[in-house]
Amino acid sequence: MRFVILGAGAVGGTIGGRLADSGYDVLLLARGAHAEAMRRDGLRLATPERVIQVRVPVVGRPADLPLRDDDVLLLTTKTQDTAELLDALPRRDLPVVCAQNGVENERMALRRCEQVYAMVVMLPAAHLEPGHVDAQGTPYSGLLDVGRYVEGADETASAVAAALSSSGFTSEPVEQIMRWKYAKLLRNLGNALQALCGLDLDDASLKQVMDLDAQAKEEAVACYDAAGIDWASDEEWLARRGKLVEWAPVEGRDRTGGSTWQSLARGAATLEGDYLNGEIALLGRRFGIATPVNTLLQQEAAALARAGGRPGSVRPQQLIDRLAR
Repeated sequence: MRFVILGAGAVGGTIGGRLADSGYDVLLLARGAHAEAMRRDGLRLATPERVIQVRVPVVGRPADLPLRDDDVLLLTTKTQDTAELLDALPRRDLPVVCAQNGVENERMALRRCEQVYAMVVMLPAAHLEPGHVDAQGTPYSGLLDVGRYVEGADETASAVAAALSSSGFTSEPVEQIMRWKYAKLLRNLGNALQALCGLDLDDASLKQVMDLDAQAKEEAVACYDAAGIDWASDEEWLARRGKLVEWAPVEGRDRTGGSTWQSLARGAATLEGDYLNGEIALLGRRFGIATPVNTLLQQEAAALARAGGRPGSVRPQQLIDRLAR
């Protein structure tokens, strides 16, 4: 089995780097300066325990991937890039594992590929410099449970979980994997808030952010109930996750924001909010549930990215005032 990492950023770089360090065959797909740096110097993967210098093949375009019969494709891009990437793949008969936030990637993949798997990703990592990734999780680098989409845990899911479990992750094959992805979506609804309002907040602002995050989750749960969507409870989540993946400093560096914060910090013109908060807005429109907080967060984060804004450019009170209009 060879692992082809489609998007070697924070998540993909951590997964690919740790698999390669454990002796697995790995091929990376990356773009621009990041790809050039990895071709020249390898991937520098820093963990709380040590720095791993990974030298594996790096390809710059999906159409140029030299895919083999024994490949498993790990899709680790943001959702807004999924369809274009999948459309450019030279083969569609290989297993595709959606190691991404949200619940839409699997549907996109299943339109194009027969063997689709979903992966729940709990993986604190940062990628803000070409060629460098900080894997900040301890004692495991991440929790990466995997299952067949829509359901099932077959030999491929078990083989992927076993490889990850031997490479610094905790991973199990899960029959009802989408229950866990919907539970993870609830935890990602605050990504836009973090990107908009930043990390350095006084107590009053922090409380406002926490209140907005709670309201976003309440809207999502109402939508799940209306749509008949099952999701793993908080008790199940805590029992599975426990203290398996905690953040730890890497080479003395402070913690950065999450995936949406990092996208904004790198100057990305598009964010994944359309598939996080936007997923809740979609469900609300389908089932007649009001989702003002999620809709606002989706729109405000997208507007900030289009304007080239920086993380932390919006005060929580501004969001509250807009909701009151």
